[in-house]
Amino acid sequence: MVEDFQTTEITTEVVLHPFGDIEGALLEAVRQAIEQRFHVRASKGKSMELPENFYSPQRRQGRSTALLNELLRNSSNKTIRLGIANVDLFVPELSFVFGEASQERRAAVVSIARLDPEFYGELANSEKLFRRASTEAIHELGHVFGLNHCERTDCVMWFSNTLAQTDRKGLEFCTRCAERIDC
Repeated sequence: MVEDFQTTEITTEVVLHPFGDIEGALLEAVRQAIEQRFHVRASKGKSMELPENFYSPQRRQGRSTALLNELLRNSSNKTIRLGIANVDLFVPELSFVFGEASQERRAAVVSIARLDPEFYGELANSEKLFRRASTEAIHELGHVFGLNHCERTDCVMWFSNTLAQTDRKGLEFCTRCAERIDC
């Protein structure tokens, strides 16, 4: 667990950038989860526009890599950027993604579309949505901080292919992954 990880000086900052209409309380929940898990400074940055040609009408989804590229315009190497979108995202080889990250480019993006119970016709549940968004944000930032997918199904770095897997893994790193975080 990261709970025992101590840092003497915060040298990394994560800036959250909403794409579209993202509730302030959700951004705050994700921001707090990032600070708690990684012991870094996290702040809300400017809202960003969805890029031109981002949306695929055939798939009815947006390209997650286009959002990563948009995050990196005018960014500094000291800051890690996390985009949070309310649009369903994909990469060409998968039917959807909860998020995507680039360690070398120091950026990640998470979609809350499929994390929202209302996407599946269920009643709104902010607590569940906030927890899922925080889980996937920590997962994607784990990649930015040098972690690969984990074999442990209870580790936040487990690859979620379903929402049930996201709910099961939760917000915690296993001991092995916690020791490997490079932030």
